[in-house]
Amino acid sequence: MRHNKATAPGRRYFTSGERDRAAVGVFTPKAAVLFVATGIGLFYYFRYEKQKLLEQRQKELESRSVGRPHVGGPFTLTTHENKPFSDKDLLGKWNFVYFGFTNCPDICPAELDKIGSVLTSLEKDYGTIFQPVFISVDPARDSIPQMKTYLADFHPRIIGLTGDYETVKTTCKAYRVYFSTPPNADPKGDYLVDHSIYVYLMDPNGQFVEAFGQSSTPDEVVERVKNEISEFEKETGRKV
Repeated sequence: MRHNKATAPGRRYFTSGERDRAAVGVFTPKAAVLFVATGIGLFYYFRYEKQKLLEQRQKELESRSVGRPHVGGPFTLTTHENKPFSDKDLLGKWNFVYFGFTNCPDICPAELDKIGSVLTSLEKDYGTIFQPVFISVDPARDSIPQMKTYLADFHPRIIGLTGDYETVKTTCKAYRVYFSTPPNADPKGDYLVDHSIYVYLMDPNGQFVEAFGQSSTPDEVVERVKNEISEFEKETGRKV
């Protein structure tokens, strides 16, 4: 004699197929629409936030460039090795550009020594990505042989540049450098030249970054250059 299992009043037993349909049933068409809508909303939200970050970064870059004075420009001079050198040769390096003259009794030698000290420190961390340039504001006396002899006492990578008076004058004007040498100066004359005393830092794109005066110490220059290299790398993905 077979006995049927007692069934509790009001309790219903589901088949496996019915249980599957019940579980899936909670994901209704309405829920599916809400799920898709939420996904799309999140996609556009994150895209919007990303765009805001990009725009903010662009504004920061623009403010950095807008705040800088326009310093530098086209020029073609001759090195102390008697080779042509133009503003295009500044590209791809961090440049220290200093204007002076070889008969300068104390200020120019001190500034060139400072550049040498800065280079020695920076090159330990970055290698030879820097280019020091010394531009004469006394073309009458600073011939190519004179420049070569003079620079032998300083950092071996400093490049001396000279040229005719008009070319030097144009270059100085582009870099906002004042100098008092007259156009008809005597090459054998004994005179001093009054001139601006700044070391200009130019980035690998040939853009002006900073002007360091006499009061800037080597350590201060090194720290500022490191910061600028870091910012340049963030903007471009490269150091030079």
